[in-house]
Amino acid sequence: MSKLPDFEALAIFAKVVELRSFAAASAELALSKATVSKAVSRLEERLGARLFNRTSRRLALTDAGQKLSERAARLLADGEAAENEALAQSTTPRGLVRLAVPMTFGIKTVAPLLPEFLKAYPEVSIDLHLSDATVDLIGEGFDAGLRIARLPDSSLIARRLCGMPRHTVAAPSYLKKHGRPTHPMHLAEHRCFGYAYLSTPNVWQYTNAAGEQASVRPAGQLRVNNGEAVMPALLAGLGIADLPDFIIGDAIARGEVEVILKGWKQPEGAVHLVTPPGGPRPARVEVLADFLAKHFARGRKM
Repeated sequence: MSKLPDFEALAIFAKVVELRSFAAASAELALSKATVSKAVSRLEERLGARLFNRTSRRLALTDAGQKLSERAARLLADGEAAENEALAQSTTPRGLVRLAVPMTFGIKTVAPLLPEFLKAYPEVSIDLHLSDATVDLIGEGFDAGLRIARLPDSSLIARRLCGMPRHTVAAPSYLKKHGRPTHPMHLAEHRCFGYAYLSTPNVWQYTNAAGEQASVRPAGQLRVNNGEAVMPALLAGLGIADLPDFIIGDAIARGEVEVILKGWKQPEGAVHLVTPPGGPRPARVEVLADFLAKHFARGRKM
């Protein structure tokens, strides 16, 4: 006997018992009469006992069939209930969404959106995981994540939500004291703040309008694993930082820092919603993805 029960045969047997007919079970299950008959015969052979006494006019359970029928009926009912519950989860927004988001972006941009989403979908709950580290969505059981980068090739399914420019900046006090770099290679002569989770670790890459490229390995007194953590040192005039717009945009607007190397740009990343591969996504994940896409498409301030 194989390790697993023959669930299909048990379910077909239960349906035959319920309808008291092989033909009726065949019609309801959308299976051929031969398939239904073979499933019951397979089950009888497996159990070593006849389950029905069959004549041309009558179908009656044997003692063995009678004893098995109640459990087979419960098995069929449990299976149908499990499928119906899973189907409801996949078609109606309901249940828990585990969402992984970079720390500062999550606090400043995603968290303020959640009250509106939760009011719109009262049967959906969100477990918001905040970390700048790239989490293993599949290994750690996440339904979705937001990534702000140029995504490498992977098996994850990605949906681009919006662009995310980066700016190389310094406080006016730093520029007054140390001078203003005009070429990326000049950064090697300056104090720069490092970030642990760059897609190209410890390297800042630039391109200008003429197509020239430059790669720099900046060095300085401070390296962080969260971009916002450099802000106090940056505003104090202790170095140069390269930061995404959602962190540094307000400070630029207030004149607290200045954009340098204006003729050069780092490759622009984007905000992506990523989900594990395989099969349709549950409705709770789909509505969250559409909600975020709608808000970011409006050009909402990061």
